[in-house]
Amino acid sequence: MSRRDKYNVDFKQNFKIYLGMLSKYKGLAFGSLLIVTIYQLIAVSENFIFKSFIDHGEQFSSNVITREVFFDSVILLLSILAGLLILKAIIVWFRVWFVNKLDTHLIRDMKQRFFKHIIYLSSKFHSDKKTGSLISRIIRGSNSIEPINDITIFSMAPILIRFTVLAATFVFFELKTAIALLVVSIAFVSYSIYVMNKQKVYQVNANMQDDAEKANIADVFGNISTIKYFGKEDRIVNKYNSISNKTRKAFSKYWGYFNWLNAGQNLIMGVGTFFILYFPLMSFLNGEITIGTVAFIYSSYLAFSGMLYEFVHGIRNYRRAMIDFNDLFQYAKLENEIKDVPGAKDIIIKKGVIEFKNVAFSYNNDKVINKLNLVIPENSKVAIVGPSGAGKSTLVKLLYRLYDLDSGNILIDGQDISKVKQESLRSEMSIVPQDAILFDDSIYNNIAFSNPKASRQEVMKAIKFAQLDKLVNRLPKKENTIVGERGVKLSGGERQRVSIARAVLADKKVLVLDEATSSLDSETEHEIQRDLQELMSNRTSIVIAHRLSTIMKADMIIVVEKGRIKEIGTHQELLRNRNGLYSKLWGIQAGSFN
Repeated sequence: MSRRDKYNVDFKQNFKIYLGMLSKYKGLAFGSLLIVTIYQLIAVSENFIFKSFIDHGEQFSSNVITREVFFDSVILLLSILAGLLILKAIIVWFRVWFVNKLDTHLIRDMKQRFFKHIIYLSSKFHSDKKTGSLISRIIRGSNSIEPINDITIFSMAPILIRFTVLAATFVFFELKTAIALLVVSIAFVSYSIYVMNKQKVYQVNANMQDDAEKANIADVFGNISTIKYFGKEDRIVNKYNSISNKTRKAFSKYWGYFNWLNAGQNLIMGVGTFFILYFPLMSFLNGEITIGTVAFIYSSYLAFSGMLYEFVHGIRNYRRAMIDFNDLFQYAKLENEIKDVPGAKDIIIKKGVIEFKNVAFSYNNDKVINKLNLVIPENSKVAIVGPSGAGKSTLVKLLYRLYDLDSGNILIDGQDISKVKQESLRSEMSIVPQDAILFDDSIYNNIAFSNPKASRQEVMKAIKFAQLDKLVNRLPKKENTIVGERGVKLSGGERQRVSIARAVLADKKVLVLDEATSSLDSETEHEIQRDLQELMSNRTSIVIAHRLSTIMKADMIIVVEKGRIKEIGTHQELLRNRNGLYSKLWGIQAGSFN
């Protein structure tokens, strides 16, 4: 998206989406507008009652009516006013009730809609986006529902109703005043929209800078340990100061337009007030209208002028909300590049035979896997080794269909994974990833995540298998201990053991171990390796490893380099080829033991 496109907010389309969401709650929307209409009619009626007070008072002071007639009329008018005020109080309560209902339902719908949409976007999307920016857009976009509802119900609808009623009454009493009201309203709103159009670019820019600042904060706090270890607090603070200063400048330019907006509005209202008062006063002096009518016109105009300010403020908030909408709706236009084919069915893995057929894959125009062919038999323990960047972890991602192939096929039990439902494919396999990242939840719930239907006994068995029972027994809250964001309260080895327990509990026919013991100390690794051998029995197991000593017992070792298979064999077979890549890697690692 170009910089210019980011400033082009499609208000019509965004409002159409808003109306689409609002259509689910037609009853609440109609009730809100009905309440507002009644409220505005009551407000005009109050001014009309005061007109009657003044006119009757003038007639009494001029001896046109008797004291008794005046008193009776005052009591009647006061009774009507009291009734209107009571009705108004009831109307206000219902108005807020309707709006609160609409706000909460629509905000929930918005968050759920986009949370679901973003969750289902591809791994590439999530690897390219910063978490802080995503959170900022979801929250800001969802919260913009409230000002849009408020603007519609408390600003736009009321002023349109009030203007219609006042224009009709002003035409009846004094035509020139009605024309002046129309001219002032058009000039006021037109000028305000003109300034806000000028302001739009700077608001979008301020939002973008605000997102960048939040993304930086999230990135910093996510890497706080790295900052501490390298003693770079001052550098990070200086970087943040620079970013926050850019945010200040962006918002300063955006907010600077409010000076021009307020000054122009006040000038228009000042000139307008003169004519709104001048015409009815001239009519009064000519005996065409009563003093009560003059008071009615002026008091109604004062109330209406306040509503004009609120209306323009509402338009400004509406535009701001629509820009916030637009930031979030940009994600709605994105689609997951990984799509289920029409009629895709769930995959069921019974044997676990995996076949890579002429697989080719590129990432950012770099060839990562090139015409790779490989068959992994049922219940075999296969290790994939090679230098960094050889494509080992990429093979796992392709097996999980986190990316689509350039060409070739991957089959599991003869089923092409590109023709089955993605979610069923991933739920039919179990993995211990290289980076054990946990939810900010209890140890128990993090493990049970892979199999929510598992019994407590099964979860505790998985905890014991992964050598977590000793840690759990030391903790005050045992397995209910909260691990912190991304598992920060646990050590790297402890997080990895939670990840292993999670995979154990999943109990799938295909098991992937991606550097599963890389964060463990030698003693714990030895204990878990023994248990992993048991776990891998009667399963098809794929082990990604840098540490070659951990895969010596594999049924088959595949050596990859630059996306191609260089060697295949057992540990002993591969060592016989002294010029082979495996022998070289083994020699390097074995040398480090001496």
